[in-house]
Amino acid sequence: MEDRFSAILDRAEKTHSLSREDIATLLRAEGEQSQALFQKADDVRKRHLGNGVHLRAIIEFSNNCIKNCLYCGLRRDNRKLTRYRMTVDEIFSAAFNASREGFKTIVLQAGEDPYYKPEVIADLVRRMKSCSDVAVTLSLGDLTKDAYQKMRLAGADRYLLKFETSEPLLFGRLRPGTNLTGRLKQLSLLKELGYQVGSGNITGLPGQSLESVAEDILLLRELEVEMAGIGPFIPHQQTPLRNSLPGDLYLNLKVLAVTRLLLPLTHLPATTATAAVHPSGRRLALKAGANVVMPDLTPLPYRSYYDIYPGRAGIQVSNSYSWWNEELEQIERSIAGGYGHGAIHTSPDQQF
Repeated sequence: MEDRFSAILDRAEKTHSLSREDIATLLRAEGEQSQALFQKADDVRKRHLGNGVHLRAIIEFSNNCIKNCLYCGLRRDNRKLTRYRMTVDEIFSAAFNASREGFKTIVLQAGEDPYYKPEVIADLVRRMKSCSDVAVTLSLGDLTKDAYQKMRLAGADRYLLKFETSEPLLFGRLRPGTNLTGRLKQLSLLKELGYQVGSGNITGLPGQSLESVAEDILLLRELEVEMAGIGPFIPHQQTPLRNSLPGDLYLNLKVLAVTRLLLPLTHLPATTATAAVHPSGRRLALKAGANVVMPDLTPLPYRSYYDIYPGRAGIQVSNSYSWWNEELEQIERSIAGGYGHGAIHTSPDQQF
C-alpha cells in the first residue's frame, strides 16, 4: 500500500494528472503519508510559483442576499442577521486605503444583492482603476452577461464564482432553485468575456463522499481556473445545517495539497475558513501548497456583520499588510510583488 501511495504521489508531481480513485487514495493519507503529500505540494508550489505570497484585500460591501443556500449565514431567511450596504464612496475609500497600504489586488465581494446595479459597480471599478494601481476581483454571484460585460469593460480583471460541489444532486439540495449546470455555464461565460476566473469548493459538506471531493478537484482541473478557493464546511446556527458536523481541517489541507499537484500554476488561497477552525490554519495551508492570503479590509462596524460562518471575529487581527509581512518571514516566505495575475492563461511577463 505504501509503495502504491508513493507511486501515485510521484505520478501526480510529474504528470499533474490522476484518476478519481488515485485522488481518493491520496485524500485518505494519514501520518507520514500525509506529511509526504504536504511536502510534495509545497515543493511543487515553490518550483512553479516561488516563495512569494500574494495578498488580496477583501472588501465585503453588502451582506444582503436573494439566495437561500442551506450552508450560508447570509441566506435570505436568516432574520437575525443585521443587514448592511456600504455606500459607493465607502467602498472606494476602503479600496483606496488598502491600495495605499500596499495591496495590489482588491476583491469586491457581496451577497447576491440586486441593489447595486451593474452600471454602479462598473463606475466604481473604473474609478478604482484610475486612482490606484491595483487589479480588481469581483465576487458578486450570478449575474447577467450584460452585467458581467459592463464590469469587465470598466476594467475588472477577475471574477470569483465558486461551484462549492461538483455533485449535481448535492448542489441542488444545498442551493435551492439553482443547479450545477447553470453555475458551470456562468463560469464558461466569464471566461469568454475575458475574466481571469476563480472558483472553488467546500470540503466536509453533509452528504459529501470522499469520491465527490475527488471529483471537485478534477472539475477544478477541467475548468483550468486561475484561482481555487478551498475551505472547510463550518455550520452556522442560523441555517438548516446548524446541527451538522463541521468539515475537517486536515481533510481540507489534503484537498488543497492534491489540487496543487494537479494545478501547479493555479493560485490557491489559504482561506479565512481555515483560520476560523484552527489558529494556525492559514499557516498550515501555506505549507500545503497555498500561495495567496486574502485579508479582510472591510471597515468597521460592517466587518462583523458579514457572518457567512462563525469564528471570523477571532481572526481580524491578522489583516494588515505589515502584519502579514512579519508573519510570512517566520515561515521563510515573503509578500509577492505585482498583481498576481493568473499564470495559466498568461505569459510570465504578464503576470506582474
